[in-house]
Amino acid sequence: MAVSRSKTLAFAAIAIAALLHSSVAQTTHTVGGNTGWTIPQGGDSVYSNWASGNSFSVGDILVFNFAAGAHDVTQVNKADYDSCSASNPMMTSTNTPARITLNTSGEHYFICGVPGHCSAGQKVTVNVLASTTGSSSPSPAPMVMPPSPSPAPRRALTPASAPSPAPTTVSAPTPSTSPVAGSTSPSPSGSTTPSSPSPTAGASSSPAPRRALTPASAPSPASTASAPTPSTSPVSGDSPSSAPGPSARPPMTYTVADSFGWNIPRNASLFQSWAAGKDFMVGDVLGKY
Repeated sequence: MAVSRSKTLAFAAIAIAALLHSSVAQTTHTVGGNTGWTIPQGGDSVYSNWASGNSFSVGDILVFNFAAGAHDVTQVNKADYDSCSASNPMMTSTNTPARITLNTSGEHYFICGVPGHCSAGQKVTVNVLASTTGSSSPSPAPMVMPPSPSPAPRRALTPASAPSPAPTTVSAPTPSTSPVAGSTSPSPSGSTTPSSPSPTAGASSSPAPRRALTPASAPSPASTASAPTPSTSPVSGDSPSSAPGPSARPPMTYTVADSFGWNIPRNASLFQSWAAGKDFMVGDVLGKY
C-alpha cells in the first residue's frame, strides 16, 4: 500500500513539474542558422525555408547575428513587409546580436532596413503559435496499483473448544443386598477384586463388572452431542493482523530521465516510461535536472 501511494505521488509530481516547465520554457532560435542575418545568396527562400523548419511559440527568442553597421533588424507590418518599406517600423535594432522575444502569437515580419537589402531577400516571416500548455493533450492518469489482499489470520482451537472423544458409558451393576459366591467387592483403592468362586456358582463365570461412572464423571448430554466450535483466538505467536508490508529500505536519489535530464522531451511519454520502471517510496529524492 505504501509503495503504491509513493508511485502515485511521484507520477503526480512529475506531471505537475512538466506542466510548469513547459509553461515557462523558452526556445532560442538563431535566424538563418549558420547563415546568420545577411543578404542571402539564394534570395528570400533561404529564410522562408529556415522558418518553415522551425516551430515558434510565445516566449521564444529570435537571435539575429549580423555584422555591426552593415545591417539592422526592423519589425514591420505585412504591407510594409511585402513592399520592403522601413518607413513605418514597429521596432528597429542595430545592436548585434539582436535578441527579440516573441510575446504574442500570430505572424511577425522582420526585414533589414538598409536600402536594397530586403528586396535582395533579407526578410523573414515567423508564425508564432499560442502557448501549448492549454492545448496540449493531457497526460494519462498514473496507474494506481491495488493493494494485495491480506491473508485471513488462522484461528486455532483452544483446549476449551477442542472436541473431546466421546466417553464410553457403562451401566453400573445392580448391587446385591446379600453376598453371593462369585460376586465382586470394591477394594479401598477403587479397583475391583473378584471373590473365590463358590460351589453353588454357575458353571461359567462372568468377567468382573467394570466400575460404574459416578454422576460427577459421567458426560453430560450436551458435551456428547454438541459439535466442536472453532475458537476465534489466534495461535500463540501468530498475530491476526494483515500480512506485513514490504521491507523498508533507505531513501534513494533518482536522476529524472537519467542521462536525458530534465529537458523538453521529443516523446511525450519519455518521463512516464522512465518513472514506470522505478519503485518510489516516501523519503526518496528526485535528483538534479
